[in-house]
Amino acid sequence: MKKLMTILMGLSLIVLSSCTRVDAGYEGIKVNLAGSQRGVDSTNLVTGWVWYNPFTTKVYKYAAFALTIDYEPFTVNAKGGAEFTVDPTVTMSVAPGYTPFIFGKYRATLEEIMHGPLYNQTKDAFRIQLNKFTVDELINNRDSLDRQIEQTLREILQREGFVLDQLTSGLKYPEELVASINKKNIAIQDAMTAQNKIVEAEAIAQAMVKKAEGEAEANRKRQTALTPQILEQMWIEKWDGKLPVYGEVPVLFRDITK
Repeated sequence: MKKLMTILMGLSLIVLSSCTRVDAGYEGIKVNLAGSQRGVDSTNLVTGWVWYNPFTTKVYKYAAFALTIDYEPFTVNAKGGAEFTVDPTVTMSVAPGYTPFIFGKYRATLEEIMHGPLYNQTKDAFRIQLNKFTVDELINNRDSLDRQIEQTLREILQREGFVLDQLTSGLKYPEELVASINKKNIAIQDAMTAQNKIVEAEAIAQAMVKKAEGEAEANRKRQTALTPQILEQMWIEKWDGKLPVYGEVPVLFRDITK
């Protein structure tokens, strides 16, 4: 009885181990591990519940949806030898129907492929583009550089059976370059401040000159306009009507008969 139970349990384990389910959002491939049919082709795509011989067959599951990989940082040299650090994040997915092609080329799981060969392909995309630019060009054309890197990586992944959804380059400038840029920006700002002060001082000086010229012109016009008759009239208008007690009494009115 015990022997029969052992046999039944063994058979149950074999049955359970020879069945798997390929859920929605995944592509499964059934791979022959022995015989003349070792390998995989387009007829090996499977979905849903899959029954197979665990001794001669293996089922691999590849995600058909987009996966985001935060790669380890690496360094790349620009034209001229300046070293830049790249910390990329890549979102990609397997092109529909390319699972057999990918497995046939790499014979590995999707995670192993993305963190192995595709990581190296990502490095190559950055090297290809950064080697075309000098440091100044990288600083002044950052947006253009990101687009070119993304396009290069998209073409590389397409040849490998993958679709690039998004790339964040995470390009970091060398610390000494950042310090140099900051110093240059400070110098430019200081120069602009000094120039603004000069312009402001010149404007103030011009305003003062114009004011002085205006006052001088006004005084000249007033002096020209102050005839003896006007001065006498002004004196009369400001007189309070009191005569001096001592001394000569001033003649206030002219003799109109003369």
